[in-house]
Amino acid sequence: MRVGLIGSSLLAMSLALSACNVNTAPSNQTEATADSSKPAAWSKSTADQLREAISKRAAHGLDKMTFDVSGEDDAALTKAALAYAGALARGATDPTKLYDVYNVPRPKPDLKQGLAQALQQEKVGEWLESLAPQDANYRKLSAAYVALRKQGEGATPAIPDKGEPLNPGSTDARIPMIASQLVASDYLDRAAAGGNRYTPAMAAAVKQMQADYGIKPDGVIGSDALAILNLSDADRARAIAVNMERLRWIERAPPGTRIDVNLAAARLSYWRDGKLVNSRKVVVGEPDKETPQLGSPIFRLVANPTWTIPRSIQEKELAGKGSDYLRRNNMAWKDGWIVQQPGPKNSLGLVKFDMQNDHAIYLHDTPAKPLFQEVQRQRSHGCVRVEDALGFAEMLAKDEGVTDEWHKARATGKETFVKLPHEIPVRMLYQTVLFDEAGEPVIRNDPYGWNDRVAQALGLGTTTNYRIKPNGADVGP
Repeated sequence: MRVGLIGSSLLAMSLALSACNVNTAPSNQTEATADSSKPAAWSKSTADQLREAISKRAAHGLDKMTFDVSGEDDAALTKAALAYAGALARGATDPTKLYDVYNVPRPKPDLKQGLAQALQQEKVGEWLESLAPQDANYRKLSAAYVALRKQGEGATPAIPDKGEPLNPGSTDARIPMIASQLVASDYLDRAAAGGNRYTPAMAAAVKQMQADYGIKPDGVIGSDALAILNLSDADRARAIAVNMERLRWIERAPPGTRIDVNLAAARLSYWRDGKLVNSRKVVVGEPDKETPQLGSPIFRLVANPTWTIPRSIQEKELAGKGSDYLRRNNMAWKDGWIVQQPGPKNSLGLVKFDMQNDHAIYLHDTPAKPLFQEVQRQRSHGCVRVEDALGFAEMLAKDEGVTDEWHKARATGKETFVKLPHEIPVRMLYQTVLFDEAGEPVIRNDPYGWNDRVAQALGLGTTTNYRIKPNGADVGP
Protein backbone atom coordinates (compact mmCIF):
# COMPACT_ATOMS: atom_id res chain seq x y z
CA MET A 1 0.00 0.00 0.00
CA ARG A 2 1.03 3.60 -0.46
CA VAL A 3 1.29 4.76 3.12
CA GLY A 4 4.80 5.95 3.92
CA LEU A 5 6.51 5.22 0.62
CA ILE A 6 4.93 7.48 -1.93
CA GLY A 7 6.73 8.82 -4.94
CA SER A 8 4.46 11.73 -5.79
CA SER A 9 5.20 15.23 -4.55
CA LEU A 10 3.56 16.35 -1.32
CA LEU A 11 0.93 18.98 -1.00
CA ALA A 12 2.00 21.97 1.03
CA MET A 13 -0.78 21.27 3.45
CA SER A 14 -0.36 18.87 6.33
CA LEU A 15 -3.39 17.04 7.52
CA ALA A 16 -3.26 19.08 10.69
CA LEU A 17 -4.25 22.06 8.63
CA SER A 18 -7.58 20.69 7.51
CA ALA A 19 -10.64 21.77 9.46
CA CYS A 20 -9.80 19.90 12.62
CA ASN A 21 -9.46 20.85 16.24
CA VAL A 22 -7.41 20.03 19.31
CA ASN A 23 -8.99 19.06 22.54
CA THR A 24 -7.72 16.33 24.77
CA ALA A 25 -7.88 16.45 28.48
CA PRO A 26 -7.78 14.58 31.73
CA SER A 27 -11.35 15.85 32.00
CA ASN A 28 -12.21 12.77 29.92
CA GLN A 29 -11.60 10.57 32.91
CA THR A 30 -12.73 13.12 35.46
CA GLU A 31 -16.07 13.55 33.76
CA ALA A 32 -16.52 9.83 33.32
CA THR A 33 -15.86 9.15 37.00
CA ALA A 34 -18.18 11.90 38.15
CA ASP A 35 -21.00 10.79 35.88
CA SER A 36 -20.74 7.11 36.75
CA SER A 37 -22.48 7.81 40.06
CA LYS A 38 -25.55 9.10 38.21
CA PRO A 39 -27.47 6.15 36.71
CA ALA A 40 -28.58 6.61 33.11
CA ALA A 41 -31.49 4.88 31.45
CA TRP A 42 -29.73 2.14 29.53
CA SER A 43 -31.60 -0.47 27.53
CA LYS A 44 -30.35 -3.69 25.97
CA SER A 45 -30.30 -1.94 22.59
CA THR A 46 -28.21 1.04 23.73
CA ALA A 47 -25.85 -1.20 25.72
CA ASP A 48 -25.32 -3.33 22.60
CA GLN A 49 -24.67 -0.17 20.57
CA LEU A 50 -22.03 0.93 23.05
CA ARG A 51 -20.27 -2.44 23.01
CA GLU A 52 -20.34 -2.57 19.22
CA ALA A 53 -18.92 0.94 18.93
CA ILE A 54 -16.07 0.15 21.32
CA SER A 55 -15.36 -3.12 19.51
CA LYS A 56 -14.66 -1.05 16.38
CA ARG A 57 -12.30 1.39 18.09
CA ALA A 58 -9.44 0.34 15.77
CA ALA A 59 -10.99 2.70 13.23
CA HIS A 60 -9.75 5.49 15.50
CA GLY A 61 -6.38 3.95 16.34
CA LEU A 62 -7.61 3.13 19.85
CA ASP A 63 -7.51 -0.67 19.64
CA LYS A 64 -4.64 -0.90 22.17
CA MET A 65 -6.67 0.96 24.80
CA THR A 66 -9.22 -0.67 27.10
CA PHE A 67 -12.72 0.67 27.66
CA ASP A 68 -14.38 -1.67 30.13
CA VAL A 69 -17.92 -2.61 29.04
CA SER A 70 -18.12 -5.81 31.02
CA GLY A 71 -20.44 -4.31 33.61
CA GLU A 72 -24.18 -4.64 33.21
CA ASP A 73 -25.39 -1.89 35.54
CA ASP A 74 -26.18 1.62 34.34
CA ALA A 75 -23.33 3.25 36.25
CA ALA A 76 -20.69 1.00 34.67
CA LEU A 77 -22.10 1.50 31.17
CA THR A 78 -22.24 5.27 31.67
CA LYS A 79 -18.64 5.34 32.85
CA ALA A 80 -17.47 3.37 29.79
CA ALA A 81 -19.58 5.45 27.41
CA LEU A 82 -18.24 8.75 28.70
CA ALA A 83 -14.64 7.52 28.68
CA TYR A 84 -14.92 6.40 25.06
CA ALA A 85 -16.87 9.52 24.09
CA GLY A 86 -14.14 11.67 25.63
CA ALA A 87 -11.47 9.81 23.68
CA LEU A 88 -13.29 10.44 20.40
CA ALA A 89 -14.34 14.01 21.13
CA ARG A 90 -11.15 15.39 22.74
CA GLY A 91 -8.58 12.63 22.53
CA ALA A 92 -7.72 9.68 24.71
CA THR A 93 -4.65 11.50 26.04
CA ASP A 94 -4.05 14.88 27.62
CA PRO A 95 -1.53 17.00 25.65
CA THR A 96 -1.13 19.42 28.56
CA LYS A 97 0.34 16.51 30.55
CA LEU A 98 2.34 15.07 27.67
CA TYR A 99 4.07 18.37 26.87
CA ASP A 100 5.45 21.20 28.98
CA VAL A 101 3.55 23.70 26.82
CA TYR A 102 0.28 23.02 25.03
CA ASN A 103 -2.46 25.61 24.81
CA VAL A 104 -3.92 25.19 21.34
CA PRO A 105 -7.74 25.67 21.59
CA ARG A 106 -9.52 22.36 22.16
CA PRO A 107 -13.11 21.07 21.81
CA LYS A 108 -15.45 21.39 24.78
CA PRO A 109 -18.51 19.25 24.04
CA ASP A 110 -21.08 18.57 26.75
CA LEU A 111 -20.74 14.79 26.85
CA LYS A 112 -23.18 14.27 29.70
CA GLN A 113 -25.95 16.03 27.85
CA GLY A 114 -25.02 14.31 24.61
CA LEU A 115 -25.16 10.88 26.19
CA ALA A 116 -28.49 11.61 27.87
CA GLN A 117 -29.99 12.64 24.54
CA ALA A 118 -28.49 9.63 22.76
CA LEU A 119 -29.96 7.29 25.37
CA GLN A 120 -33.35 8.93 25.08
CA GLN A 121 -33.30 8.57 21.28
CA GLU A 122 -31.75 5.08 21.39
CA LYS A 123 -28.89 6.33 19.15
CA VAL A 124 -25.79 5.82 21.29
CA GLY A 125 -23.81 4.33 18.40
CA GLU A 126 -24.57 7.23 16.07
CA TRP A 127 -23.74 9.77 18.75
CA LEU A 128 -20.38 8.19 19.52
CA GLU A 129 -19.40 8.04 15.86
CA SER A 130 -20.29 11.71 15.40
CA LEU A 131 -17.76 12.82 18.04
CA ALA A 132 -14.59 12.03 16.08
CA PRO A 133 -13.36 14.38 13.31
CA GLN A 134 -15.56 14.00 10.25
CA ASP A 135 -13.25 15.34 7.52
CA ALA A 136 -11.96 13.28 4.60
CA ASN A 137 -8.37 13.27 5.84
CA TYR A 138 -9.30 11.67 9.13
CA ARG A 139 -11.29 9.01 7.30
CA LYS A 140 -8.30 8.27 5.07
CA LEU A 141 -6.07 7.88 8.10
CA SER A 142 -8.63 5.59 9.67
CA ALA A 143 -8.78 3.36 6.58
CA ALA A 144 -4.99 3.25 6.32
CA TYR A 145 -4.59 2.33 9.99
CA VAL A 146 -7.13 -0.48 9.79
CA ALA A 147 -5.49 -1.88 6.65
CA LEU A 148 -2.04 -1.83 8.26
CA ARG A 149 -3.30 -3.51 11.42
CA LYS A 150 -4.82 -6.33 9.37
CA GLN A 151 -1.33 -7.15 8.12
CA GLY A 152 -0.33 -8.13 11.65
CA GLU A 153 2.12 -7.00 14.30
CA GLY A 154 5.12 -8.80 12.88
CA ALA A 155 5.22 -7.08 9.50
CA THR A 156 8.74 -6.56 8.18
CA PRO A 157 10.17 -3.25 6.99
CA ALA A 158 9.24 -2.32 3.45
CA ILE A 159 12.89 -1.90 2.43
CA PRO A 160 14.88 -4.96 3.55
CA ASP A 161 18.41 -4.51 4.86
CA LYS A 162 20.57 -7.07 3.04
CA GLY A 163 23.61 -6.29 5.13
CA GLU A 164 25.58 -4.80 2.25
CA PRO A 165 25.75 -1.03 1.67
CA LEU A 166 24.38 0.49 -1.51
CA ASN A 167 26.93 2.59 -3.38
CA PRO A 168 26.15 5.31 -5.92
CA GLY A 169 25.95 3.85 -9.41
CA SER A 170 24.81 0.42 -8.25
CA THR A 171 21.62 -1.30 -9.37
CA ASP A 172 19.21 -2.80 -6.86
CA ALA A 173 15.52 -3.74 -6.76
CA ARG A 174 15.13 -1.63 -3.59
CA ILE A 175 16.09 1.62 -5.33
CA PRO A 176 12.51 2.60 -6.35
CA MET A 177 11.33 2.25 -2.74
CA ILE A 178 14.28 4.25 -1.45
CA ALA A 179 13.69 6.94 -4.07
CA SER A 180 10.01 7.12 -3.17
CA GLN A 181 10.79 7.76 0.48
CA LEU A 182 13.39 10.38 -0.45
CA VAL A 183 10.67 12.11 -2.48
CA ALA A 184 8.18 11.82 0.37
CA SER A 185 10.75 13.38 2.71
CA ASP A 186 11.43 16.29 0.31
CA TYR A 187 15.04 15.29 -0.34
CA LEU A 188 14.53 14.22 -3.95
CA ASP A 189 12.56 15.77 -6.78
CA ARG A 190 9.86 13.51 -8.10
CA ALA A 191 11.20 13.78 -11.65
CA ALA A 192 14.53 12.31 -10.52
CA ALA A 193 12.96 9.11 -9.17
CA GLY A 194 12.67 6.08 -11.39
CA GLY A 195 14.41 2.84 -12.32
CA ASN A 196 16.62 0.51 -10.31
CA ARG A 197 19.85 2.50 -10.61
CA TYR A 198 21.28 4.53 -7.74
CA THR A 199 21.69 7.80 -9.64
CA PRO A 200 23.86 10.86 -8.88
CA ALA A 201 20.68 12.83 -8.05
CA MET A 202 19.70 10.20 -5.49
CA ALA A 203 23.22 10.18 -4.06
CA ALA A 204 23.10 13.96 -3.59
CA ALA A 205 19.75 13.61 -1.79
CA VAL A 206 21.11 10.87 0.47
CA LYS A 207 24.17 13.00 1.31
CA GLN A 208 21.94 15.89 2.36
CA MET A 209 19.84 13.56 4.50
CA GLN A 210 22.96 12.06 6.10
CA ALA A 211 24.30 15.52 6.95
CA ASP A 212 20.99 16.49 8.53
CA TYR A 213 21.08 13.46 10.80
CA GLY A 214 24.76 13.62 11.73
CA ILE A 215 25.84 10.67 9.56
CA LYS A 216 28.97 10.86 7.39
CA PRO A 217 27.62 12.39 4.15
CA ASP A 218 29.21 9.92 1.74
CA GLY A 219 26.08 8.91 -0.18
CA VAL A 220 26.54 5.26 0.78
CA ILE A 221 23.26 3.77 1.99
CA GLY A 222 24.25 1.68 4.97
CA SER A 223 22.15 0.45 7.87
CA ASP A 224 21.82 3.89 9.51
CA ALA A 225 20.71 5.68 6.35
CA LEU A 226 18.35 2.85 5.49
CA ALA A 227 16.83 2.94 8.97
CA ILE A 228 16.00 6.64 8.58
CA LEU A 229 14.24 5.96 5.29
CA ASN A 230 12.64 2.71 6.32
CA LEU A 231 9.34 2.20 8.06
CA SER A 232 7.75 -1.09 9.02
CA ASP A 233 4.00 -1.45 8.81
CA ALA A 234 3.92 -1.21 12.61
CA ASP A 235 5.84 2.10 12.42
CA ARG A 236 3.37 3.46 9.88
CA ALA A 237 0.38 2.35 11.91
CA ARG A 238 1.82 3.96 15.04
CA ALA A 239 2.44 7.28 13.27
CA ILE A 240 -1.05 7.31 11.79
CA ALA A 241 -2.70 6.54 15.13
CA VAL A 242 -0.71 9.34 16.80
CA ASN A 243 -1.75 11.82 14.14
CA MET A 244 -5.40 10.81 14.43
CA GLU A 245 -5.11 11.47 18.14
CA ARG A 246 -3.65 14.91 17.50
CA LEU A 247 -6.58 15.69 15.20
CA ARG A 248 -8.99 14.74 17.97
CA TRP A 249 -7.24 17.23 20.24
CA ILE A 250 -8.10 20.24 18.10
CA GLU A 251 -11.27 22.17 17.36
CA ARG A 252 -13.54 20.75 14.67
CA ALA A 253 -14.41 24.25 13.45
CA PRO A 254 -11.36 26.51 13.86
CA PRO A 255 -11.52 30.22 12.98
CA GLY A 256 -12.00 30.74 9.25
CA THR A 257 -9.20 33.32 9.24
CA ARG A 258 -6.10 31.94 10.92
CA ILE A 259 -2.47 30.93 10.48
CA ASP A 260 -1.46 27.31 11.08
CA VAL A 261 2.18 26.35 11.49
CA ASN A 262 3.07 22.67 11.22
CA LEU A 263 6.23 22.41 13.32
CA ALA A 264 7.08 18.92 12.09
CA ALA A 265 6.93 19.90 8.41
CA ALA A 266 8.13 23.50 9.01
CA ARG A 267 5.39 24.99 6.87
CA LEU A 268 2.92 27.82 7.40
CA SER A 269 -0.60 27.94 5.98
CA TYR A 270 -2.69 31.11 5.91
CA TRP A 271 -6.45 30.69 5.86
CA ARG A 272 -8.78 33.56 5.03
CA ASP A 273 -12.56 33.23 5.44
CA GLY A 274 -12.30 29.45 5.40
CA LYS A 275 -10.08 29.20 2.30
CA LEU A 276 -6.39 28.40 2.10
CA VAL A 277 -4.84 31.45 0.42
CA ASN A 278 -1.12 30.97 1.06
CA SER A 279 1.42 28.37 2.13
CA ARG A 280 5.13 28.90 2.66
CA LYS A 281 8.21 27.50 4.34
CA VAL A 282 9.21 28.46 7.86
CA VAL A 283 12.17 27.75 10.12
CA VAL A 284 11.19 26.55 13.59
CA GLY A 285 12.99 25.60 16.80
CA GLU A 286 15.74 23.01 16.60
CA PRO A 287 15.61 19.87 18.79
CA ASP A 288 16.13 20.83 22.44
CA LYS A 289 14.91 24.35 21.60
CA GLU A 290 11.56 23.21 20.24
CA THR A 291 8.87 25.67 19.25
CA PRO A 292 5.97 24.87 21.60
CA GLN A 293 2.49 23.83 20.55
CA LEU A 294 0.45 26.89 21.34
CA GLY A 295 -2.42 29.03 20.19
CA SER A 296 -1.60 32.73 20.17
CA PRO A 297 -2.85 35.60 17.99
CA ILE A 298 -0.88 38.08 15.92
CA PHE A 299 -2.05 41.52 17.10
CA ARG A 300 0.37 43.85 15.33
CA LEU A 301 3.08 44.12 12.71
CA VAL A 302 6.42 45.57 13.76
CA ALA A 303 8.42 47.33 11.05
CA ASN A 304 12.19 47.57 11.45
CA PRO A 305 12.19 45.69 14.76
CA THR A 306 14.86 45.80 17.42
CA TRP A 307 15.81 42.56 19.16
CA THR A 308 16.41 42.40 22.88
CA ILE A 309 18.57 39.30 23.19
CA PRO A 310 17.31 36.79 25.77
CA ARG A 311 19.54 36.01 28.75
CA SER A 312 19.96 32.39 27.63
CA ILE A 313 21.43 33.41 24.26
CA GLN A 314 23.35 36.29 25.81
CA GLU A 315 25.02 34.05 28.38
CA LYS A 316 25.59 30.91 26.30
CA GLU A 317 26.33 32.23 22.82
CA LEU A 318 27.46 35.82 23.21
CA ALA A 319 29.57 35.35 26.32
CA GLY A 320 33.08 36.49 25.63
CA LYS A 321 32.15 38.39 22.49
CA GLY A 322 33.91 41.71 22.53
CA SER A 323 32.81 45.19 21.61
CA ASP A 324 33.94 44.68 18.00
CA TYR A 325 31.49 41.81 17.58
CA LEU A 326 28.65 43.87 19.03
CA ARG A 327 29.51 46.81 16.80
CA ARG A 328 29.71 44.67 13.65
CA ASN A 329 26.26 43.26 14.39
CA ASN A 330 24.70 46.59 15.34
CA MET A 331 24.31 45.55 18.97
CA ALA A 332 24.65 47.67 22.10
CA TRP A 333 24.07 47.40 25.83
CA LYS A 334 20.90 49.04 27.10
CA ASP A 335 19.63 48.83 30.69
CA GLY A 336 21.60 45.63 31.28
CA TRP A 337 20.49 43.92 28.07
CA ILE A 338 22.11 43.51 24.67
CA VAL A 339 19.81 45.08 22.07
CA GLN A 340 20.27 44.70 18.32
CA GLN A 341 19.20 47.81 16.43
CA PRO A 342 17.01 47.82 13.28
CA GLY A 343 18.69 47.07 9.99
CA PRO A 344 19.55 44.34 7.49
CA LYS A 345 21.70 42.45 10.03
CA ASN A 346 18.98 42.37 12.68
CA SER A 347 18.14 38.77 13.53
CA LEU A 348 14.42 39.56 13.27
CA GLY A 349 14.92 40.88 9.77
CA LEU A 350 12.71 43.76 8.67
CA VAL A 351 9.39 42.64 10.15
CA LYS A 352 8.15 40.98 13.30
CA PHE A 353 4.65 39.53 13.67
CA ASP A 354 3.94 40.28 17.31
CA MET A 355 1.98 37.62 19.20
CA GLN A 356 0.37 37.50 22.62
CA ASN A 357 1.74 34.64 24.72
CA ASP A 358 3.83 34.05 27.83
CA HIS A 359 6.60 32.19 25.99
CA ALA A 360 8.13 35.00 23.87
CA ILE A 361 7.26 33.08 20.72
CA TYR A 362 6.46 35.01 17.54
CA LEU A 363 6.86 34.98 13.76
CA HIS A 364 9.54 37.11 12.11
CA ASP A 365 11.77 37.79 9.14
CA THR A 366 15.43 36.73 9.09
CA PRO A 367 18.64 37.64 7.28
CA ALA A 368 19.54 33.91 7.21
CA LYS A 369 17.68 33.21 3.95
CA PRO A 370 19.61 30.02 2.99
CA LEU A 371 17.94 28.13 5.84
CA PHE A 372 14.71 28.08 3.85
CA GLN A 373 16.42 25.84 1.29
CA GLU A 374 17.07 23.19 3.92
CA VAL A 375 14.86 20.11 3.95
CA GLN A 376 14.89 19.88 7.74
CA ARG A 377 14.10 23.42 8.85
CA GLN A 378 14.15 22.90 12.62
CA ARG A 379 17.03 25.38 13.00
CA SER A 380 15.97 28.30 15.22
CA HIS A 381 16.03 29.05 18.94
CA GLY A 382 12.26 28.56 19.13
CA CYS A 383 10.63 31.40 17.24
CA VAL A 384 9.27 30.98 13.71
CA ARG A 385 11.15 32.53 10.79
CA VAL A 386 8.93 33.11 7.76
CA GLU A 387 10.02 32.77 4.15
CA ASP A 388 9.57 36.08 2.30
CA ALA A 389 8.33 37.63 5.52
CA LEU A 390 7.99 41.08 3.93
CA GLY A 391 5.71 39.64 1.26
CA PHE A 392 3.67 37.90 3.93
CA ALA A 393 3.41 41.11 5.97
CA GLU A 394 2.25 42.94 2.86
CA MET A 395 -0.44 40.30 2.36
CA LEU A 396 -1.69 40.56 5.95
CA ALA A 397 -1.62 44.38 5.86
CA LYS A 398 -3.70 44.40 2.67
CA ASP A 399 -6.21 41.88 4.01
CA GLU A 400 -6.54 43.84 7.25
CA GLY A 401 -6.82 47.22 5.52
CA VAL A 402 -3.66 48.77 6.97
CA THR A 403 -1.45 48.87 3.86
CA ASP A 404 -0.85 52.63 4.05
CA GLU A 405 0.06 52.49 7.72
CA TRP A 406 2.42 49.59 7.05
CA HIS A 407 4.21 51.37 4.22
CA LYS A 408 4.66 54.48 6.34
CA ALA A 409 6.00 52.39 9.22
CA ARG A 410 8.57 50.70 7.00
CA ALA A 411 9.69 54.02 5.53
CA THR A 412 10.69 55.37 8.97
CA GLY A 413 13.64 52.99 9.21
CA LYS A 414 12.89 52.86 12.94
CA GLU A 415 11.00 50.35 15.03
CA THR A 416 7.34 51.19 14.38
CA PHE A 417 4.18 49.35 15.37
CA VAL A 418 1.09 48.81 13.23
CA LYS A 419 -1.86 47.43 15.16
CA LEU A 420 -4.12 45.04 13.25
CA PRO A 421 -7.86 45.87 13.34
CA HIS A 422 -8.54 42.17 14.01
CA GLU A 423 -6.22 39.75 15.74
CA ILE A 424 -5.28 36.75 13.58
CA PRO A 425 -5.25 33.45 15.51
CA VAL A 426 -2.11 31.34 15.10
CA ARG A 427 -1.92 27.64 15.90
CA MET A 428 1.44 25.91 16.32
CA LEU A 429 0.64 22.28 15.53
CA TYR A 430 2.71 19.13 15.13
CA GLN A 431 1.74 16.65 12.43
CA THR A 432 4.07 14.05 10.93
CA VAL A 433 1.57 12.78 8.37
CA LEU A 434 1.02 14.81 5.20
CA PHE A 435 -1.03 14.10 2.11
CA ASP A 436 0.31 13.75 -1.41
CA GLU A 437 -1.29 15.09 -4.58
CA ALA A 438 -3.54 12.04 -4.76
CA GLY A 439 -4.77 12.67 -1.24
CA GLU A 440 -2.93 9.66 0.20
CA PRO A 441 -1.24 9.85 3.62
CA VAL A 442 2.56 10.09 3.66
CA ILE A 443 4.60 9.39 6.78
CA ARG A 444 7.26 12.03 7.44
CA ASN A 445 10.01 12.12 10.03
CA ASP A 446 9.39 13.05 13.66
CA PRO A 447 12.02 15.81 14.14
CA TYR A 448 11.30 16.47 17.81
CA GLY A 449 10.67 12.85 18.78
CA TRP A 450 7.25 13.88 20.05
CA ASN A 451 5.34 10.92 18.63
CA ASP A 452 6.62 8.43 21.19
CA ARG A 453 4.97 9.97 24.23
CA VAL A 454 1.59 9.97 22.49
CA ALA A 455 2.09 6.45 21.12
CA GLN A 456 2.97 5.14 24.57
CA ALA A 457 -0.13 6.72 26.07
CA LEU A 458 -2.21 5.02 23.36
CA GLY A 459 -0.61 1.65 24.18
CA LEU A 460 1.34 1.54 20.91
CA GLY A 461 4.86 1.50 22.31
CA THR A 462 7.83 3.38 20.90
CA THR A 463 10.11 3.13 17.90
CA THR A 464 13.67 4.12 17.08
CA ASN A 465 13.65 7.80 16.24
CA TYR A 466 16.39 9.53 14.29
CA ARG A 467 16.62 13.22 15.15
CA ILE A 468 18.24 15.91 13.09
CA LYS A 469 21.53 17.34 14.22
CA PRO A 470 21.46 21.00 15.35
CA ASN A 471 23.81 23.13 13.30
CA GLY A 472 24.11 26.25 15.47
CA ALA A 473 23.93 28.37 12.34
CA ASP A 474 23.23 31.71 14.06
CA VAL A 475 22.18 33.29 17.31
CA GLY A 476 18.77 34.46 16.08
CA PRO A 477 15.56 33.64 17.98
